[in-house]
Amino acid sequence: MNTDLPVTRDLVLIGGGHAHALMLRRWGMKPLPGVRLTVIDPNVKAPYTGMLPGHVAGHYPRDALDIDLLRLAQFAGARLVQDRAVGLDRAARLVQLARRPAIAYDHLSIDIGISSAPLEIEGFDRHGIAAKPLGPFAEAWERYVAAVAGSGEVPRVALIGAGVGAVELALAMHHRLRAVGAARPEITLLDAGKALQGTAPGTRRALWEALWQAGIKLREHVDVAAVTPDAVRLADGTLIAARLVVGAAGARPWGWLAQSGLPLKDGFIEVDEWLRVVDDPAIYAVGDCAHIRHAPRPKAGVYAVRAAPILTHNLRADLTGAQRRIFNPQADFLKLVSLGGKRALADRGGVGLSLPGLWRWKDWIDQRFMEKFRDLPDMPAPVVPQDVANGVRAEMADHPVICGGCGAKVGPGALGGMIAELAPVARDDVLSLPGDDAGVLRIGGQTQVLSTDHLRAFTADPWAMARITAVHALGDVWAMGAEPQSALVNVILPRMADRQQRHTLREIMAGAADVMADAGAAIIGGHTTQGREMTIGFTVTGLCRDAPIGLGGARPGDRLILTKPLGTGIILAAAMAAKADGDVVARAMASMERPLAQDSGILRADARAMTDVTGFGLAGHLLAIMQASGCGAMLRLADIPLLDGVAGLVERRVASSLQGANAAHAMPYIDGAEPPDWLFDPQTAGGLLAAVPSDKAGPCLDALRAAGIDAAEIGEVTDDSARLLLR
Repeated sequence: MNTDLPVTRDLVLIGGGHAHALMLRRWGMKPLPGVRLTVIDPNVKAPYTGMLPGHVAGHYPRDALDIDLLRLAQFAGARLVQDRAVGLDRAARLVQLARRPAIAYDHLSIDIGISSAPLEIEGFDRHGIAAKPLGPFAEAWERYVAAVAGSGEVPRVALIGAGVGAVELALAMHHRLRAVGAARPEITLLDAGKALQGTAPGTRRALWEALWQAGIKLREHVDVAAVTPDAVRLADGTLIAARLVVGAAGARPWGWLAQSGLPLKDGFIEVDEWLRVVDDPAIYAVGDCAHIRHAPRPKAGVYAVRAAPILTHNLRADLTGAQRRIFNPQADFLKLVSLGGKRALADRGGVGLSLPGLWRWKDWIDQRFMEKFRDLPDMPAPVVPQDVANGVRAEMADHPVICGGCGAKVGPGALGGMIAELAPVARDDVLSLPGDDAGVLRIGGQTQVLSTDHLRAFTADPWAMARITAVHALGDVWAMGAEPQSALVNVILPRMADRQQRHTLREIMAGAADVMADAGAAIIGGHTTQGREMTIGFTVTGLCRDAPIGLGGARPGDRLILTKPLGTGIILAAAMAAKADGDVVARAMASMERPLAQDSGILRADARAMTDVTGFGLAGHLLAIMQASGCGAMLRLADIPLLDGVAGLVERRVASSLQGANAAHAMPYIDGAEPPDWLFDPQTAGGLLAAVPSDKAGPCLDALRAAGIDAAEIGEVTDDSARLLLR
């Protein structure tokens, strides 16, 4: 966060439901200074359930349903914590998470939706799939369609439940299965009571007619006893053949709420007229997980959508001392029910209508809703004062925002010139040469490597930032074939109140401690200070069992091996502008969080030269090996792995703010094919680049890949001194 105003309040949203998604968009349009906003959800994308029947029927691709929470959070200036809430400590105001430290809140809102999994039914958890949450169901449905399409197998599906939603799904499934050439589907709806309760008589008649025409069976007043791999067993012993069993019976609350201490009505969180939890004014709940005590309503997404403006207003009111507003949900709303094909029914106020064009109307409503999240306003560029020194406007035009991570480094030209001016090392116990990844010291007969690195934050998540920075800093130790030994932590925090400082530092230290402990290093101290934005750094040491691996040992004929795909700088540049796909960013973050201990352990026995690919990009770091070794190199561009999404971002001319300086430094040494932008992309926590004898390269690659490492042979060392040939 880059602001001179202190952070004094933590607002936390659990869940990426419709109300929270709309709130994030509103918040991004008008943020509240002094508030740190956090979104907790196990997924980077939240599905819009209104388009689920259309997706099941094959009318929409899967990604058409996705609200990109990571991109939306970036737009709102929030952090997305990818984890699952498992409990609350209301006394300490903490949200307890499944895999990482608790998150502190001053104000909290819960919008986690519902489940439709009938877990009380024997075998359902192993052999069935709930229609909600949507993500796992959509994946299971696509796998099933692929398995039966054109196979000649008769598709057999059972849905537990026969409300409007279950009937919509059954009709959509029938349409899709017929469209992919499957044999005539056998689909059965099973309900413990009467089907289609609460719908208008005209709607019921039209849906029954649609079911009859599709040959979908309906069994009412039956009890499901168990689900097996290929059937549903009823309480009377009847077996209904089914290879796909879907739970679609009503709304079920998430289990962890029962242990949360929150006031519940039938498992749903009780809220008052302001959407606050009835016994805790610091907590709000909205959407299907909430029970509105003063105006109970059925579970429907429309109420969450209508609640979003009230929720946003009331949370801002609590944070600023303004007046709250009452939420009065409408008594009824228009329901547009899909019929499998591109047809729909309208149901409202006890009247059901089937008219031409209703599906197009439903599609228009759904697309208009989703467009709110696809077309986010551009994030404003920094304002340049009217009177500035010469050159300021040109510099700001070239780089309006400095990237985070290694994209914020000083360019290689400036840094290299400074190092060249340093006086030669004049100590017998300091063995390193300028340009090596880490300093090499001889202490008590042991060889120790020493390095330091820090990163300007590119995510507002201190825990994730600390983990990636720790991996990044240890890269120099691993690159020299050493084993991590110790670390000092250096942290710059933006201005914030004491409570926020303590919790932020706790998250940073927890993330750092996990990585360092796994690497075998001890954190032995550190330093903190305040500044304009979060920056995390580590000074690390390591011990070498054998001679350290430097830059200068490569020989002509050696093969070049790279252990991580490229593109983190490009992806982070797009993410900072809220222009990157959430899945693309999540995969890049996972790549950056992966330590290099296994990479180093496999390569150090055979590597003649090795470095980690970081701020100067692949070209810059390979050039350092070439110059130190007195050799050249050839790269096969087609063999160099890229992170998913990088190619598309390059086509959109997205680039890190350091890419130009990296290119200017390396281009004088490059021959052959036109160099792609990603060759100069600064990497944060990138992979190892090793020069390995040709007869060792194959076994090294086999060992790396057997360890699950996405390594590739990308070229070889040549005798053409200091020339880089691209093919």
